[in-house]
Amino acid sequence: MSVDIARRARLTGLYLTLITLAVIFSGPLGWLILTSLKAPDELSVFPIQLFPETPQWHNYLDALTFIDFLGYARNSLILATISSVLTTVSSAWMAYGFARLSAPGKKFWFGLLISTMMMPSIITLIPTYLMFAKLGFVDTYIPWILWGLCGAAFMVFLFRQFFAGIPKELEEAAILDGCGHVRIFWKIFMPQSGPILAACMVLTFTASWGDFVAPSLLLSDDTTTLAVRMTAGYVNEQGFPIQNLLAAGSTMFILPVLLMFLFFQRFFVQGFSTSGLK
Repeated sequence: MSVDIARRARLTGLYLTLITLAVIFSGPLGWLILTSLKAPDELSVFPIQLFPETPQWHNYLDALTFIDFLGYARNSLILATISSVLTTVSSAWMAYGFARLSAPGKKFWFGLLISTMMMPSIITLIPTYLMFAKLGFVDTYIPWILWGLCGAAFMVFLFRQFFAGIPKELEEAAILDGCGHVRIFWKIFMPQSGPILAACMVLTFTASWGDFVAPSLLLSDDTTTLAVRMTAGYVNEQGFPIQNLLAAGSTMFILPVLLMFLFFQRFFVQGFSTSGLK
């Protein structure tokens, strides 16, 4: 009896800790939503007013019309889709080579690839812009296509760890049936990689959707993304930000990524939990 009481006490403490942490981590999102429902004069009162007196639901409609929200969201969706699909497929293909093919120096090149994750992206910012400018790719979506075709080191690592755990008997049986490496990759390895595919899609889509540096550097005002446009779009005649509209736009901005994560949550967690198994 005492063992059951102690076990229930531990579980209760664990659940209370998890609930507390969940409230703390969701606090900024809750504050953002509350701010999006406030009137302009409620944003500057002191002491701070937590809840709006009357929720201003029209702030969301105003945020959609104050800037071309849907148009810039379309640009973000195009870039994020291109980046996530190409990066996932190219990373999986490179990981297949590292996991299953034999070649001189394979371990060296894989270690070199993984070491690039420690390089700050700011180092390559200016060389990247100069290269794309000389090639005439500025104000186009070609850089995102090229980045996607080159894959991502972390995604290659995840796929490589997962592919290394697939039994070799499946591959050998496919080779005996006359399958080449391309067909083995698409028919055997990719169908079994659902959790890793979901994890990579969510990570790459989120990174591209919320990216501010690359679009502001390479795209014009008409072709830029929603993340860039929102930073300077919600301002009044004096140039000051309209906080309630900015909060409403930010809430709608994170909604697609949040829904995507919730939809792929089970596969997302499973992908990380199985990527280290061999």
